[in-house]
Amino acid sequence: MSNSSDSSHSLPSPPRSLISLLSVSPEVASYFIAGGCAGAASRTVVSPLERLKIIQQVQPRYSDSQYKGVWRSLVRMWKEEGFRGFMRGNGINCLRIVPYSAVQFTTYEQLKKLFTRYGSKELDTPKRLASGALAGITSVCTTYPLDIVRARLSIATASIPITKSQSATANSTLKPSLTNAFHTSSHAYTPQELTMWGMAMKIVREEGGVRGLYRGLVATAFGVAPYVGINFAAYELLRGIITPPGQTSVTRKLACGAVAGSISQTLTYPFDVLRRKMQVTGMKSSALGVKYNGALEALVGIVRTEGIQGLYRGLWPNLLKVAPSIATSFFTYELVRDSFQSKYV
Repeated sequence: MSNSSDSSHSLPSPPRSLISLLSVSPEVASYFIAGGCAGAASRTVVSPLERLKIIQQVQPRYSDSQYKGVWRSLVRMWKEEGFRGFMRGNGINCLRIVPYSAVQFTTYEQLKKLFTRYGSKELDTPKRLASGALAGITSVCTTYPLDIVRARLSIATASIPITKSQSATANSTLKPSLTNAFHTSSHAYTPQELTMWGMAMKIVREEGGVRGLYRGLVATAFGVAPYVGINFAAYELLRGIITPPGQTSVTRKLACGAVAGSISQTLTYPFDVLRRKMQVTGMKSSALGVKYNGALEALVGIVRTEGIQGLYRGLWPNLLKVAPSIATSFFTYELVRDSFQSKYV
């Protein structure tokens, strides 16, 4: 991604002591810091939609009390949990996404140089795809435990429908307005377990040790590799079309990221559904329905019971989320990177 001259002086430069602390070249430091800032900004602006996507991905499909519709679900989330419900899980999401995004952007930039032998070869689409795929795998492997804890926290307090066999028991304990729903926190979790550390320790304690923090990693890697590869390749390809020289307005830059993100997410979304199913399959609450022993079993089970459309549940709120998220991510990355490099590189 090329530098943008119109944003090179928009941000204050980081202190030189920070560069020395990182013990890396100023150029690499610019990728890392800009990537972290991009991740935090992009996820915060779409936190409510991110949580809604996770809930819709894992909820069973047989009850009238599902989270249905984007607007209705957001209103319901607000009524039941308020603003904290919108932001629930965002703290750990940012804690995860800062190093995740930093590693991803840095790895991508370095792999591009490696594959082109530092500029001696052409950077074509296959090289961009390979660089993005490897960058995605690297970043997800380094931060995966935070991702699974964030997914658990996102759904732990949501009122998710329960099976009919559970209704008789639930009716005697739940309020009338929630007779067909299940607040997992009131049944399966203590206040201490509804924290990042508490949830992580619960997973380690009850789901096979540290290995439980990597549940669903294979499905995630298979999904992240093509997603990140397509995302970066589409973005750089679209930049030449949407933001040609002399037409690099903020609106065009944001549109470029939004379109690239929408394309990559739509093509790889089934992998994301499988990832969420695997991440929550160890939760003690039976409200989450069928539990799967592997990604292949989850894939077969979803297609058998819900059809192909089951692999795209939550896609609409995800598309509403991904456009501003990816647009913000690329825009913030280039803004911070160019500001940094104008001072030190």
